[in-house]
Amino acid sequence: MRNLTTRWHWLLGLALAMAGCATLESGASNEREPPVPAQLQERQVIVTLAPASPERWATVRGALAQAHGLRDVGAFPLASLGVQCVVFQVPPDRSVDEVVKSLAADPLVESVQPNQVFLGLGATHDDPYASLQYGIRAIHADLAHRWATGKGVQVAVVDTGADTNHPDLRNRIVKSATFVAGGAQTFADDSHGTAVVGVIAAVAGNDIGIVGVAPEADIVVAKACWHRRPQDLRALCSSWSLAKAVDSCVSGGAKVLNLSLGGPPDPLLARLIERAVDRGVTVVAAAAMEQGGAAGFPASLDGVIAVVASDPDDAVRAPSVPVRPGMLAAPGVDVLTTAPHGAYDFRSGSSVAAAHVSGVVALLLERDPGLTPAAVRAVLLTTARPGPMRASTAAASASVGRVDACAALAKIMGATGC
Repeated sequence: MRNLTTRWHWLLGLALAMAGCATLESGASNEREPPVPAQLQERQVIVTLAPASPERWATVRGALAQAHGLRDVGAFPLASLGVQCVVFQVPPDRSVDEVVKSLAADPLVESVQPNQVFLGLGATHDDPYASLQYGIRAIHADLAHRWATGKGVQVAVVDTGADTNHPDLRNRIVKSATFVAGGAQTFADDSHGTAVVGVIAAVAGNDIGIVGVAPEADIVVAKACWHRRPQDLRALCSSWSLAKAVDSCVSGGAKVLNLSLGGPPDPLLARLIERAVDRGVTVVAAAAMEQGGAAGFPASLDGVIAVVASDPDDAVRAPSVPVRPGMLAAPGVDVLTTAPHGAYDFRSGSSVAAAHVSGVVALLLERDPGLTPAAVRAVLLTTARPGPMRASTAAASASVGRVDACAALAKIMGATGC
C-alpha cells in the first residue's frame, strides 16, 4: 500500500508541476525580511485588569505604565472573560521575570504573564484528487457523508490566514479576521491555515480538487499566526494574538475551535479555552510530535481533544512526550490538501491530524447540535479503532485510538452500515 501511495504522490507532483501550480517551496530571494508584527515582538508582558468601566481601565492602564516604568504598546478586551488586557514592552535593561513579579504584586493587576510564542504544528465524490485522499477513507468520512456533511456548523480555525479565494474553499469560508498587525495583506499566501481549512471543509462535488471531512461546514478563519516569509511552513503566534482570536471566535458563536498549534502552558489562554468549553464549544488541538518541543499546550488541557498523526498504513506517529489518556489519532502524514493561490500540496504533522478531527466533530454536531464537548469526546473515544504504533520507548506502551467518523455518527444515530 505504501508503494502505491508513493507512486500516486509522484504522479500528482508531476501533474501539478506541468500545470504550473504553485508550491510551498521557493528558491533563494533577495527580498528583505518583513518586520515582525506588534503582537509577536519579544520582551512583552500581558496584564489583565478586573472587570470595570472603560474609564477605570484607562486610568489603571496609565498608572501601571508610570509606576512600573513600562511602555504601553496595546490593549484589548476579552469579552468572554469580562477583562481588559494591556500589553507592556519591557525595557532591554530589565529582566522580564522581575517585571512580571513586580506587576503580580500590584493590587491593580488581576493577572500578568509573558507574551509567549506558539508554533503551528505542521503535516466517493467527483473531485478529481479525491482518490488520492487516503485520510477521508481512513477515518470513514466518505461513508459518513450519507448522514452528515457538517452543514450549518460553525468551525473556527485559529491559525494563519487562509486563501479565501481558493476555488475549493471560497464557498465555505463565511468570515475571516486578522489579529496580527498587517496580517490582512498576506491571507492569500498563508499556507498553514489554507492546509488546515482544506482538510476540514474543502467543497465536495464541484469537479475541483479535493473534498473536506465536513464539506458543508461554515468556516471562520481567525488569523492569529504569521509566516515570517511566504515559503516558511512553520507559523508563529503569541499569547496576545491567540487570546484576541479565541475570544472573538467564542463570542461569535463558533461550535468547534480548531487549534493546530502548540506552545508552553499559558494561563490566559487556558482561561479562555476553559470558558469556551463551558459555553459548549468543542476544542480540538494538535499534540506535540517532536523531541524537545514544549508544545503540549493547549492539547494538554483536560477539556481539549488532543490529536496525534497517523500515517497511510494507519500506524500512529506517537509524540515523544508521554501519550495521555483520551488522545486520538487521525491522518497526518502525506495528506493532500489545499495550498495558496488555488494549488494543492501534501502536508504532514499533527496540525492536519487535528483538522480531520474538527471535521468529524462538525459532522456529529450537525446530527445532534445538543451534544456537549464532553459528550462529543466520549463518542469519539468509544468508537475509535485500535491500530499499530510507531512510537518512542516512553510512549510505546500507550494506546491511541484512530478516529472513525462513520462509527461515531452511527453511535449517536443508532444506525448501522459502517
